[in-house]
Amino acid sequence: MAKNGQPGKGRIGAVKERSQFKGSNGNWVKRDTETGRFMDQKTSSSKPFKGVRKEK
Repeated sequence: MAKNGQPGKGRIGAVKERSQFKGSNGNWVKRDTETGRFMDQKTSSSKPFKGVRKEK
């Protein structure tokens, strides 16, 4: 019977080269810090992205 392998450590600390801020529409927006381009927008919940630093 097949078995799952060893679980990995996963993400430790913040995701590098990304930041997030709360947009004017109330959604959290993820941005690439190198290029400044928007990567993703979180619309399903009001909680911020996990492990991504917030802009001030």
